[in-house]
Amino acid sequence: MTQHQRRHPASWWTQFQEASERFDTAYLTEGLGDLITPKISSPLLRREAEIATDVVVRHLNKPQADELADRARKSTERLIETVTRLEERSGDGFSLVEAHALCHLLEGRFGEAAHACEEFIKTQQVLRIFVGAMRLERFDADLAVKMLAAGHQPAAAMHSGLVVGKYSWWPSWLITIVTERAMDGHLDKETVEALDRCAYAELTPAQSRIARRLLAGEDALIDASAVRLEGLGEMDAAEKLRKGDLTAVALAARLIPV
Repeated sequence: MTQHQRRHPASWWTQFQEASERFDTAYLTEGLGDLITPKISSPLLRREAEIATDVVVRHLNKPQADELADRARKSTERLIETVTRLEERSGDGFSLVEAHALCHLLEGRFGEAAHACEEFIKTQQVLRIFVGAMRLERFDADLAVKMLAAGHQPAAAMHSGLVVGKYSWWPSWLITIVTERAMDGHLDKETVEALDRCAYAELTPAQSRIARRLLAGEDALIDASAVRLEGLGEMDAAEKLRKGDLTAVALAARLIPV
């Protein structure tokens, strides 16, 4: 296992399949299979594993093909029998953890397969395969994987990935802000709506830098900006800005001459 890597229970991994109606089991099986099979030390067993994986993936891509279904079942059973036989002959000194992980995968026990994979594959690599298998449109997979690797729950990571994917047209400085807030676990609906108003505001590069500092909660700048807003008659906006209301940030940045 990678040093200091925490393994997730199988139930944690099954959340990904439950969260997407378009979950692509063929993509997942092929992707995880490509990670697992090179780790199998025995050349003969590795070759049998590659053949079984190929047949199962073809079956998953054409689930209505009865012949492929039968071949996939027989190939998986043959691999399991081979692994069991090798384990009985070799005793405790021979590890077949990679082959067992592949058997879980080919039997459709994806949570168990992922849990087993974390013993010899970096979690982030496995995460990337699971996130890709969700087949989500307008989705920031990189952010989701980073959040998951940082310990966030799948639901939060999927939500943030969808938000950033949906608003990918936002200016880069605002994408940076929303990414930071997502990583901190502070990306709720109200925050997204407020940030969206900032994205629609026509700000010069200098005003954008001020908006970013205001969004970051820079106290001295917030106070100075609120005073200026009061001087311009924007009393309500100044009060909101002081209270941390993000909706006032775009107005504050736009009204301040730079």
